[in-house]
Amino acid sequence: MRQAHTMLVKPLKGCTRLKSWAMRIARRAGMKKAKVALARKLAVILHRMLADETLFNIAAKPMTVE
Repeated sequence: MRQAHTMLVKPLKGCTRLKSWAMRIARRAGMKKAKVALARKLAVILHRMLADETLFNIAAKPMTVE
């Protein structure tokens, strides 16, 4: 849980979509809920990557929801 907090508080390069998503939740519902939501979102992403055996590629273009 500590890493989710670090991501929300410190300026980071990259991960700006996740951070902005979490900060919108923080403004609406509070920082505690935003931390939990971010941790859950990261867990779901990692679980999906493990299930699909997808390798992390930082250079890949982010997927868009249409």
